[in-house]
Amino acid sequence: MTDPQTPPAISTPAGLASIAAVTAHLASAGYISTPEISTAVYLAHHLRKPVLIEGPAGVGKTDLARSLALSMDMPLLRMQCYEGLDESKALYEWKYGKQLLYTQILKEKIHLLIDAADTLDGALAKLTGFQDLFFSREFLEPRPLLRAMEQTSGSVLLIDEIDKSDEEFEALLLEVLSDYQVTVPEIGTIAAKHPPLVILTSNNTRELGDALKRRCLHLHIDFPPAELEARIVRTRVPEVSERLLAQLVAFIQRVRDENIRKLPSISETIDWARTLILLHADSLDPALVRSTLNVILKRQSDIAEIAPKVDALVGTAVRDVAETV
Repeated sequence: MTDPQTPPAISTPAGLASIAAVTAHLASAGYISTPEISTAVYLAHHLRKPVLIEGPAGVGKTDLARSLALSMDMPLLRMQCYEGLDESKALYEWKYGKQLLYTQILKEKIHLLIDAADTLDGALAKLTGFQDLFFSREFLEPRPLLRAMEQTSGSVLLIDEIDKSDEEFEALLLEVLSDYQVTVPEIGTIAAKHPPLVILTSNNTRELGDALKRRCLHLHIDFPPAELEARIVRTRVPEVSERLLAQLVAFIQRVRDENIRKLPSISETIDWARTLILLHADSLDPALVRSTLNVILKRQSDIAEIAPKVDALVGTAVRDVAETV
């Protein structure tokens, strides 16, 4: 006997057929995955559960969703969260201009409509029919959540920085994340034709509700160890030399151990590698590092903290690399 609560089976793309396949497909899009990341993506598809990714800003949470969409050849539907986000921006809104035009046409034709009715009840019935049309699918403008439900061949739905939204918005998401459907009061429930692969990201600026967390698989992405960060930078900046790559990664790793407010992210490591290549550097030099600190540090207080330590940090990074060669 079939469990009525069991969702219908969906096809599995080749890129989601195994954990190894997930890793390989992400690599084809330039994303260096870890076993934990690939496992979470694999389970998200087969268990039909969203993945809530937490961790510091700039460690690749959003880029994972982009790379998934690219490698799986699926559309990426992104919803950027912010304070005050409501259903009209996330789910749908009515096409007011089109409704207004429809109202003008209705006003012009209303006498013909009423004249065609034999009784008052008949006239009211015809007007009611037009009212239903007024709030029909033709006048509905889908936003990211509803568009994801309407995709016929799958999609990646990115709900970015969910921690920046209000708690009320979390409650709005529960139906979407549990049943892959949305409810429009005037129309009814719209269920997903092909459930999207849902990625939620959070920078932990506030604690998320338990109801939301229960519906998701949890994944934490932290700053990577030096070896993995070097692989990531090599993928994005293939022209960087081995010596410069090893030294700049070692320097970044040391900077993250310092007492600063905003630790440099992976994306900033990549930007710095491109900057150093643009400046024709083949190894780290204290003067060059000081002049480019603004690429990896985005607060003046952090730059002021690190600048006096550049000589020591560069020396340590160079020695660390020399000892591993």
